[in-house]
Amino acid sequence: MKDRWRAFGVLAAALFAVNVVARVVIRLGFDGADTAADRVSLAMFLVIGAILAVLAFRWGQDRPVAHWAGDVAAAVGTALLLTVLVGPLLVGQNPVAGGADTLLAQAGLYLLATTAGVLVGYLTLTALGRDHRSRMLKRYAETKAAKPHRPVRR
Repeated sequence: MKDRWRAFGVLAAALFAVNVVARVVIRLGFDGADTAADRVSLAMFLVIGAILAVLAFRWGQDRPVAHWAGDVAAAVGTALLLTVLVGPLLVGQNPVAGGADTLLAQAGLYLLATTAGVLVGYLTLTALGRDHRSRMLKRYAETKAAKPHRPVRR
């Protein structure tokens, strides 16, 4: 159980750290340039998606989806709350200055990027036949084929 909490915390912290780095880069490097800020934000979402794609690919090999999907969803939810509410405070901005529309847009883009990352990772894993379920079915088929056929007695 301790390992699950550690993985949850590390994932949430990593996703939040990517956002903080992007906010600091925008604040220090591109103050006032909307086009550059949009590019940095896009890069941030791509990095977050890539992190989750690699994670889904790696965890999907060893564990069933039901085991790791809840951990990923909880970590993404925690990182989302930190990103939307705490992230702006770290660079000296008010999280609700843009209104509810801005908060919902940020949350929607974040959820879109994270969902896309998890889906790309897991669907790639499934397409390669290396996911947990495919491996279990392959192992089952091999053991069934290895057993000799039992003759029927009458």
